[in-house]
Parts: sequence; structure tokens; C-alpha cells
Amino acid sequence: METSGNFFEKVYEVAKQIPFGRVTSYGAIAKYLGTAKSARMVGWAMNASHNNADIPAHRVVNRNGLLTGKFHFDGTNLMQQLLESEGIVVKENQIQNFHTVFWDPFKELD
Repeated sequence: METSGNFFEKVYEVAKQIPFGRVTSYGAIAKYLGTAKSARMVGWAMNASHNNADIPAHRVVNRNGLLTGKFHFDGTNLMQQLLESEGIVVKENQIQNFHTVFWDPFKELD
């Protein structure tokens, strides 16, 4: 269990670096951490982070820009509302111009 705790903390450190008005994917975080096949675990980490306001879990979406984690937020459209408050356009649970607002941890960290 200690391993997943350490992994979650590493995920949170990357998520905290996502700039305002940008998003990344579960897979991009997993790949950055050297665990490319662990996108689902990144999702679990995001789901477990909702009580921590320091972690911008709303900025982490699936590889197609879909708000697949929205059901883990309080309120019907809270994830979308948080993204829209940062200027990100969302239609039918999908981020528009995803490649424009996508943040790649490899290019931004280190």
C-alpha cells in the first residue's frame, strides 16, 4: 500500500504544475512518471484528491479531452465549470481545441 501512496504523491506533484487554463491527460502524467501503462492509477489518484484544494484534478482529462472524471466532483457540472472559469471551452463533456490547451509535463517540468 505504501507504493500507491508514493505514486499518488508523485501524481499530485505533477498535477500541481499544470498551469491555469491548461489541461493534461492521465496518460501524460503516467508516462512522465515512467509508468506509461498506469493511466488508470493516475485517475484513481485524481479521484482520491478531491478533498485537497491544492491539487487541480479538474485539469486532468482523458487522452481525447473528455471529462471522464467529472462524476467524482461534487455537483453535476463542477469539473466543466472549473475548466470554463479558466477559459477552457467544453462542449458535450469534451474540451474544444484540446491540442491548443494541452500541457505536456515533459516539455514543462525538470
